[in-house]
Amino acid sequence: MSKRKIAKSVLDLVAVNEGDTHLKAMENSLSLAQHVEKLGFKRFWISEHHNTASLVSSATPILLGYIAQGTERIRVGSGGVMLPNHTPLIVAEQFGTLATLYPDRIDLGLGRAPGTDQLTAQALRRQRKESVHDFPRDVIELQHYFQPIEPDNVPPVRAIPGEGLRVPIYLLGSSLFSANLAAQLGLPYAFASHFAPTHLLDALKMYKNEFQSSEQLQKPYAMAAVNVIIAETDEEAEYLAGSMKLFILNIIRNTRNLLQPPPESIDEVWNSIEKMQVSQMMYYTFVGSKETVAKKLRSFTEATQVDELIIISYIYDHQKRLESFRLLSEIEL
Repeated sequence: MSKRKIAKSVLDLVAVNEGDTHLKAMENSLSLAQHVEKLGFKRFWISEHHNTASLVSSATPILLGYIAQGTERIRVGSGGVMLPNHTPLIVAEQFGTLATLYPDRIDLGLGRAPGTDQLTAQALRRQRKESVHDFPRDVIELQHYFQPIEPDNVPPVRAIPGEGLRVPIYLLGSSLFSANLAAQLGLPYAFASHFAPTHLLDALKMYKNEFQSSEQLQKPYAMAAVNVIIAETDEEAEYLAGSMKLFILNIIRNTRNLLQPPPESIDEVWNSIEKMQVSQMMYYTFVGSKETVAKKLRSFTEATQVDELIIISYIYDHQKRLESFRLLSEIEL
């Protein structure tokens, strides 16, 4: 029996290191994209976040253009655009522009969450209030904007550029809702297990069992996001992971500090309840040497039967982060 080939890709939140500028964070993102492109990774995604001092990925399509212009082959996309913050027409025009400039390289991942706090969401959306029906309807509207135009049936509102480009859409989620919608619409599905691990297996099962083929996709294509930190030794990797633990701790505390250097002892920073909360969020986190992480990732992909891994890596030292992805590229899955 032939062995399944698991694709590896990257999700970058464009985190700002303590002591660095916003520009440096963006330059590091491009440097990482160029690095993983050479290593053979499939795609490089950036996620939309707002009003978060530690992340500078708010203008996601602009950053994607910066990454695409600085690379040659790797697919570039959103992981994801938070659709409730935007009208489908604007998103179609933005990604239609990207797909025109960088043909066959642009992905459009869509999320249902605001990617920010409620006050900021209100500032983004003004008077628009989301209902349970809005997201599915907006995804379908967005799909229509990318369809070819019939000469005898030209719609009154068109995405220019965008129409006829069939930009591939991916649905992102951390619950059964998006899994069900992706299955019904016949779209690829990516689960955010890097921070919301609880429903991963149930969501993947639902997605595969209920999948209906579509023009874009004939059979299910499931992706899972996981945190990975690799170093030469388990001890070094665990030390580097201290920055990630602090980063997640700041989310729990709602302090959102910049990405900090790893502490000498993380136990001096958090209490027992916070430690448990961070551990729960980091359930699908793989830290260690190449050999250690290889065993864990193989076990994960066997259990989930995903087609692709989306890798997130919070490492303060940029060169150490590049090295982590180099070591990851040498792991066969």
